Amino acid sequence: MSRQLGALSSVSSGLLGDTAERNYARKLQLFNAFAAPELDQAIRRLELRDGMRILDAGCGTGEVLQRLRNAAGPRAEVVGIDLSAAHVRAARERVEESVTVVQGDLLTAPLALASFDLIWSANTIHHLRDPVAGLRRLTSLLRPRSRIAIGQSSLLPELYFAWDSRLERLTREAVRRYYEERYGLGEHDLDGARNLLGWMHAAELQDIVARTLVIERTAPLTHADREYLLEAIFRSTWGERLRPYLPAADYEALRRLCAPDGPEFALRRPDFHFIQTFTLATGARP
Repeated sequence: MSRQLGALSSVSSGLLGDTAERNYARKLQLFNAFAAPELDQAIRRLELRDGMRILDAGCGTGEVLQRLRNAAGPRAEVVGIDLSAAHVRAARERVEESVTVVQGDLLTAPLALASFDLIWSANTIHHLRDPVAGLRRLTSLLRPRSRIAIGQSSLLPELYFAWDSRLERLTREAVRRYYEERYGLGEHDLDGARNLLGWMHAAELQDIVARTLVIERTAPLTHADREYLLEAIFRSTWGERLRPYLPAADYEALRRLCAPDGPEFALRRPDFHFIQTFTLATGARP
């Protein structure tokens, strides 16, 4: 299979408008650099073998694809698929020529049934309108007794402002209200990923095991840490769009914490303390 396969037609759309045109490449690249130690630890736990056939379902910009290739060995066959054309372009530029990258919908892509020894899928399943159907589809691509590894960030709430739990609580609630109004999503939709194990049981996977890694960062931050936290959270997640959902004084306090040029910028505080989780749940096809 050539790594230069063209686009596969798809009309699917996830809960947050997950389409072939979406482009989160910058944020994905920043996250993969930020969480590199924890991602490497999660992959090591899979004990990959040379000669395996591995699929990364929702491969994004390809950083984990290359990590899977490095961990499995030169004789492993590694395939990545992503719906986003921009992500696929970025992945093809990053990975080795021997790694196949396909654009398409994982629910309909022409991948051979019962042909993979391991499927990795991180921060992808929860975007599907029917996660159980997605897991069943992926399970059908596994050889008998082979495993699927589902990674999910932030099953537990993040710690942003260790010094101000009240503002953190209000900010988190404001974000929830924004998403409810912007996308028409309720609380169940936004927190659905917490039932990851329930989805896996419903898909009839066996020998399910979950392990959660803590991504913990304190001052002073590395360049990779600072770039991710600034771009993906402090500059983009919050800001002006939360103004309608916060009292004026609390919005102003949040604005000052998120202003890189200001004296109160959170990422320059000596007591800055950030915690995020990454959960990897594995299960086997019967």
